[in-house]
Order: sequence, then structure tokens, then C-alpha cells
Amino acid sequence: MHLTLFPTETAERVYLKETSKILKIAFVGDHLPRKCGIATFTSDLLSSVAHACPHCQCFAVSVNDIPGGYEYPDVVRFEIEEQDLSSYLRAADFLNISNVDIVCLQHEFGIYGGPAGGHILALLRELRMPVVTTLHTLLPEPEPDQRRVMEGLISLSTRLVVMADRGRQMLEDIYQAPPAKIDLILHGIPDVGFVDPTYFKDQFGVEGKVVLLTFGLLSPNKGIEYVLNALPGILREFPDVVYIVLGATHPNELREHGEAYRLSLEILAKKNKIDKNVIFYNQFVDLENLKEFIGAADLYITPYLNEKQITSGTLSYAFGAGKAVVSTPYWHATDLLAEERGVLVPFADAPAITREVTALLRDDTRRNAMRKNAYRLGRDMIWSNVAQLYMNSFEGSRLEVAAAPSRKSLVTKTLDQKPRELPVTNLGHLWRMTDSTGLYQHANFSIPNFSEGHCTDDNARAFILAVLLDEQGEDPDNMRMLATTSAAFLNHAFDMKTKRFHNHLSFDRRWVDEQGSEDCQGRALWALGIGVGRSPFRSFQMMAGQLFALALPALVGFTSPRAWAFGLIGIHEYLRRLSGDSLVTQIRETLTCRLMKLFDAASHPDWQWFEEELSYDNAKLAHALILSGQATGQQAVLERGLRALRWLTELQMSEQGHFRPIGSNGFYRRGGVRATFDQQPIEAQATVSACLEAFRATSDIWWYEQAQSAFDWFIGSNDLGLEVYSPETGGCRDGLHVDRVNSNQGAESTLAFLLSLAEMRSAQNVMTSFKKPIRLEEFSSFSASP
Repeated sequence: MHLTLFPTETAERVYLKETSKILKIAFVGDHLPRKCGIATFTSDLLSSVAHACPHCQCFAVSVNDIPGGYEYPDVVRFEIEEQDLSSYLRAADFLNISNVDIVCLQHEFGIYGGPAGGHILALLRELRMPVVTTLHTLLPEPEPDQRRVMEGLISLSTRLVVMADRGRQMLEDIYQAPPAKIDLILHGIPDVGFVDPTYFKDQFGVEGKVVLLTFGLLSPNKGIEYVLNALPGILREFPDVVYIVLGATHPNELREHGEAYRLSLEILAKKNKIDKNVIFYNQFVDLENLKEFIGAADLYITPYLNEKQITSGTLSYAFGAGKAVVSTPYWHATDLLAEERGVLVPFADAPAITREVTALLRDDTRRNAMRKNAYRLGRDMIWSNVAQLYMNSFEGSRLEVAAAPSRKSLVTKTLDQKPRELPVTNLGHLWRMTDSTGLYQHANFSIPNFSEGHCTDDNARAFILAVLLDEQGEDPDNMRMLATTSAAFLNHAFDMKTKRFHNHLSFDRRWVDEQGSEDCQGRALWALGIGVGRSPFRSFQMMAGQLFALALPALVGFTSPRAWAFGLIGIHEYLRRLSGDSLVTQIRETLTCRLMKLFDAASHPDWQWFEEELSYDNAKLAHALILSGQATGQQAVLERGLRALRWLTELQMSEQGHFRPIGSNGFYRRGGVRATFDQQPIEAQATVSACLEAFRATSDIWWYEQAQSAFDWFIGSNDLGLEVYSPETGGCRDGLHVDRVNSNQGAESTLAFLLSLAEMRSAQNVMTSFKKPIRLEEFSSFSASP
């Protein structure tokens, strides 16, 4: 396969630094000392361009994946918090104010926040300069969110850089990117000499040995175990072989599983009796040390297990240094190692690794010819050449934008053009209300009321909040702690004999009820469904799945419509991960039919509802039908849910246009007098959640506006004009009376606000990033409030 560095349509562009008007370039992505391949690439590219073009000011905008970020060098001028959409918008303002000429974006789905990393689109949409985007990953079968992000990148970028011809073809065929917009520039590599490995071996204590090398951040998809299983066969013929595995464990792997993978490899080496021939260097080395490690290698191995890897910096570095390479046939390796530039072996095939490594070690002539072929092509990949090619792309994008009609730019924006400013998440009161057992039910003002103990209802809500906030990147360690405490409470609350949940636990840790209500069972099932379908942690998935299976059958025997509704939303979440469960699917159909029959029997032209009375958590009934109808494709179910919710929403709108929920001091029976007070936070929360679900199902912005109106009830847009939420404590007051707010800040009320805030933030993030309504089948909805 013939590899070119730049496409024909741009080959005539030659960058002349004497005539270029590019004076300031911003590189957006990760940056060292963050330990990831994108950080290394961004750092190398920035320094190479800065060295090649000393008249240009180059700086970085880096993304943080941990609280507090990293100890960056001075070249990093601005930091983005991965999951905080507002920080992307601030970064855009910073770049615009700084008069940047070109933004060079490094794109990888895993480094930006939002659905499939969609937050980065919000930044790009605000920029007023050309954007050149390097695509480090291209997916042949993208999920809807991933496709939408990629289409946004293609639309918002002036030029697109890929590192393999396969990538260019995929952009054209799968994403319909304009061919003239694509530049092919191979992965950059350091400039090293073609030297004998013996020169470097003594400093690693492997002089006289044959050195095999694999380097890079360690994680299970690297396939190191197959080399360890191949090594006994290699050693039988070449007993002086040493296999060096260089690299720290990937930070994400370390956070999730610790050093379990590395430990398993060490155990495997001992089991295979090759521990004297294997060296693990558990460190993230700088470039100078890395070049010496590569220099000492006689043969480089990449046993990666993911075929769809279109770029590998580690492979590029070893290949460009003139190393003979044995690799599995992932995409980048297939392209780079063609035409006798390396050897490919099947995935997960230890005998094939044994066979090909020994064959190369036997055949010095073939191995050295392979090295020369690699080194020759690698001369075109050194960073000084790559920097020149990027400058060509930058200059081309500048000229294209200069020749195009000027794009409208807004230095300031009117309120309708800005995302709504939502309150900052304050979890202080939530932590004060939580002990090692779980969340307390009630509070005296903002002080936990121990005498009222704990309840399953609130701990189910707390678990759902923890999962949602974890998805949004909010304080992951504390969110896992909250989820663990809440999950443990649910597990303890379940009675194996009755298959029902207790609800009320006294301060001295005694259950004070025989069993909880039907609604309590429904809320617990909702939380368990979230645990199965949403939690990233296997332990939560397993525990929740087991309890869900035990607790679900009782739901069929219940008579409470709200318990059915809660259960249906839990079923929906459960089926997101385990869609083949026929029993759960059957129960969903049964409960959906029941709600449909209720609605058809009770509704009239002036009363579009499921019952003769509006009481509590009203919007949940409509919510369940909207979600189930959309998920199953039953238009009649969806239509009834939307009709009921629209009627309820209009009924809850005051003459002044603000949200006015049905009061709990008497509720509202058909033909009777509607209770205006006491207004409960749970009603606002239920309406927020249901209206956002309607918005996702219909793309009708009216529903989003109704969700916003219900949310505003918490912050003063209500009958009394008083804040129900307390920003000082982070708690939410227990209700709105005729003359005041209830000053107690209990768990149900506080969770109602926090869940509403989290759901509004999720919806706002999607709208800001994609600038268009998202349908349910395109957007992974998260219905949060029980």
C-alpha cells in the first residue's frame, strides 16, 4: 500500500513563513503532564510547530479529567473542566478575546464531556477563527450520539486531519465529509538515528540479551497476556530473550480497577516460568528516556486487541525509529506495516506471535531489511516535517475563511442567545443529612432530625442522584460513596421472605413497618433499574440486577398507578442494558396496558387524566406512558401520555404564567375545589422530569419551556415570589404555604431540587452543544426523579 502524507488537492499549498499572516495558534486537547496519548501528541505537535515557526505564538487549552487539574507548564494558558459545559464556553470567549488566528483541535471521543464528548461542539460553535481538527478516532459504526458529534465536527471545522488513508476514506464514505476538506498527515515521531540496539542495552542491564519491547499506558485491551503466553515458545529457541513492558497503568484503569491487570500479568509470567525474562517498568517516561528504551529494542510488539484503532502513537514511534515490528492487524498497523515494513499476526493468537517472532530472530537479513524500510518511511514522519504540513493546513484554512463571506460574530449576546444560568450544585446539605446508614428523612430547619430516622423512598432517590451526577462528572469519589451507601440501604430494606421493601428505619436501626407501601416498592425498582442500566460499576449492576429480579413480580399485583409508573421507568432503564429479558418486557407491556385503560376510563374532554383526583407526584403517570410509548414504538401510548401531560401542565400554569402545582392541602378532585397550597417540591420535580421527556420525544421546544418554568418555581418564580431552594445551605425547603415557605429542609425536598437541577443541566448541555432538539431515539435520556 502506498502512503502519502498530504492529499492531492492540497499538495500545491506550500507554507512560506516569510509571507504567512498566522501569528497565534491555540492547540485544544489534552497536554502533558496528563498521562494519555492525546496529551503526548498535543504537546509534541505544539512544540514542533513553535520550533518550526518561531514568529508564531503557540499555546494550549487543556482539558482536565480530575479535580484540580495538573501542574501544567506555562504554555497551557487555559484549562477546561471535562464535564463542565460552561468552562467550554469560557474557553471560547478566551480564544476569541485573545485574537487567535487558528485553533488546532485534537479530537478523541473520550476526552471531552457531554454525550459522546458533545461539549466540544459548544466551544467550536462560538469561535470566530478557522479550526483545523485532527481526528484520532474514526468509528465505522458510530452510535447516534457519536455520529452527531462527528457531523458537528465536520461542519464546524475548516479542515480535517487524518493520519491514515483509511481514515480519509471513512470520512468520505461514512460521514459524507467533503474530500477537499481532508488532509492526510501521518502521526509525528521524534527524530532518532538508525543505530544498533546494543548501544543502549547496558543502561537497562540487558546487555547481551535479545530485547522485545511493548510500551504505552497499560490496560486490558493491550493484549500483553498473549505475548507472555508466546514467550515460553520463543525462549526454547532463544533463551536470551528479555521482554520489556514499559508504561504506567492507564489512569482510567487505575481509578476503576487499580493495578489488577498488571498484577494478573505478573502472575501469568510466574505461572509460565518466564519471570526471569520479563521486565515491567511501571512508569510514564519522558521523551528522552523513551527514545533510549526504543533504541534498545531488537523487535517491537503491539498485541492490541481492538481492530478499529486507526492511530497508534506507540507504533508510530517504534516504526519510525527503524524497529522490526510484529503486530496484530488493527487498522493503523495494517496500513503502516504493509509492503514488508512489518509482520501481522491474528488477534489473541499466542502461537502466531511465537512463530513470527522466532522467524524474525532467525532471519537477520529479513529483519534488517524490514527495519530499513520502516526507517526510510519514518523520515517523512519526523515532527519537523509534520509541523510543516500542519502549517500548510493552517495556512490553507486561513485563506479559505478569508475568501469566504464573513461569518456573523457576536461580541455580546442577548439573553435568549445564552444558555440559561443554572444554580451551582451545592451538596453540602445532602452530606449533612447522610450518615453511614443512609439519608435521614427529615430536618429541623437545616439540622437532620434523627428521631424520624431513614426511609427507603429517599435513599432510592439518593442513589439515582448519585448515578446521574457521576455521569456528569460531579465529584466521582463522593458520588460513588453516596451510591454505595444508598445501594446498601436498599439491599438491607428488602425482605427476602415477602419480596417487599421495608420503608421506615428508626434511628436505633429497627424497621418500624411490616412492609413499605406499593409506591415505595415502585421507587426502589426505579432506582434498581438505574443501577442496572446506568451505573458504570459492575458491583452496582450485579446487586441491582439481583434485587430487581426478586422485587419486580410483586409489582404486577399492585393497584397503585404511581407504583406502576415508577416501575415502568425502572423497567425502561433496566432494559437499556438487558433488552433481551422477555419477562421484564412482558411486565412492561402489562403495566402500560393498565395505565392506558385507566386513562381511557377516567378521561373526559375537560378532564384528561388517569383518575378522578389529582394528588401527588402527578406528572409521573404521564411520564411513564411517554417513555414507554416512545421506547416501544407504540404511538397510541405516547399520544395519551403527551395529551395527559399537556392538560396537567396547562392546569398548573398560573394567570401570571408561572408554575403553580396542585396543593397537598386537599389536592384536586374532579368537580371540586382545587387546593392551591401547600405546594410541594416533588410536584415541581415530577413536572420537570416529565416535560423534559416530552421534549426529547417530540423535539417541541414548548415542553422544554414548561420544564424550565417548573424548575424556576424552586428559585422564586411562584405564587409568593420566595425562594424554596436555599443556595446558602444547599437544601430545599419542604413546601410553599399560603403565607410563607416551610423552613424545614428535608431529604425529599432537597433531592427534588438536586434531581431537577441535574436533569435541567443535562438537557441544557445537549441543547447548547448541538443547537437543535434531540429526539429520544438519538439522545440517551435520563429520567431522574422518583
